[in-house]
Amino acid sequence: MAVLTVKSVESAKADLGKRREVPDGALPGFYLVVQPAGGKSWAVRYRVDGKPKKLTLGAYPRLPLIEAREAARTALRAVAEGRDPAGEKQAAKGEPSAADAMRFGAVAADYVERYAKPRNRSWRETEAFLTRTLDATDKWQDRDVRSIGRKEVLNALDAVIGRGASIHANRLFAALRRFFAWTVERGILEASPMAGLKPPSPEVSRDRVLTDPELVAAWKAAAQVGYPFGPVVQLLILTGQRRSEVLEAEWREFDLDTATWTIPRTRAKNDRAHVVPLAPGAVEILRQLPRIGQRPRLLFTTTGETAFSGVSKATDRLQAIAGSLLPDGVESTAWRLHDLRRTFASGCARLGVPVHVVEKALNHTSGTHSGIVGVYQRHEYGEERRRAMELWAAHCDGLISGSAKVVRMERRAS
Repeated sequence: MAVLTVKSVESAKADLGKRREVPDGALPGFYLVVQPAGGKSWAVRYRVDGKPKKLTLGAYPRLPLIEAREAARTALRAVAEGRDPAGEKQAAKGEPSAADAMRFGAVAADYVERYAKPRNRSWRETEAFLTRTLDATDKWQDRDVRSIGRKEVLNALDAVIGRGASIHANRLFAALRRFFAWTVERGILEASPMAGLKPPSPEVSRDRVLTDPELVAAWKAAAQVGYPFGPVVQLLILTGQRRSEVLEAEWREFDLDTATWTIPRTRAKNDRAHVVPLAPGAVEILRQLPRIGQRPRLLFTTTGETAFSGVSKATDRLQAIAGSLLPDGVESTAWRLHDLRRTFASGCARLGVPVHVVEKALNHTSGTHSGIVGVYQRHEYGEERRRAMELWAAHCDGLISGSAKVVRMERRAS
């Protein structure tokens, strides 16, 4: 191994257009790096905890051979003392070390920022799956992402299923599958630990619809729970809109004088702005809401800055209260907030609201408005949707007051 000299450095060339590293015979670990285009720089190679490391010292000729060799000696002395000069250099610049950059938590945060946020309006849910899933991803945050294998994934899914949350386990599975596929695309991993795995639990399409006594109990329980979660549930019942659309609603979306709520496309699940006609009962609920913060933005918040997020605990409390309010002899099984949306659709159908009007009210793009029909059928059924909302709200009011009468929607002659 030849000792590097000024002459040999000047004459050094890349190997057949490929990057070349020329070792220095006088100082093991010190290299001249020659790029295919002719550029030259200095580097030191060493190991920390058995792992190879590289420290770039600077470019030649700005950093001459003598000074580069002395800088290399200084770096290698630091290595002998048990330090990592490359890591120290990155820390001085405020940059994450290579080890930090490969932490599962860091890679997951990068994935959320680069991939999930621009493509998925429910990116916060994805973020939660990748960072806060109990006994699963919450324990992976400081681990090297390359150390998460099939065994770790299966253990995480088993832990979630063990808590009786089989559907949650399926959602975690889907989030991890997308995440690890992205790491392979980015060259972070060679292969995904999800390859060949199947969702941990079978899923059956839900058809849970609340009975009239359950709906009344849910409404009265919401009144007892109070702000912020109680009015959320009542608006879910009256409007049939999605949970996130109600929870994250902003004051600027409402015109109470015209009784309309415009959900912008940035918050609508199907990427289409949606105008929701509001029944008088819904307007009254909105007028009674407190406005929190110096410049109120969110309808349902305890801080004025972020939307109410304690949904799981609040739902458990709501259902416990609702169960105690059911009439004697009436039994009820667990239900979800999304079941209120299905109850709205089913209830409107009972009142004679045509299915295409119900779908427009729910901002669905499937069913009667999918495919070619969705392209050419642009009628929004605004009057019909308002009438449907008012019919449903009046029906709910009748159920709650005990004077319900089924008033069906009149069909116009074609």
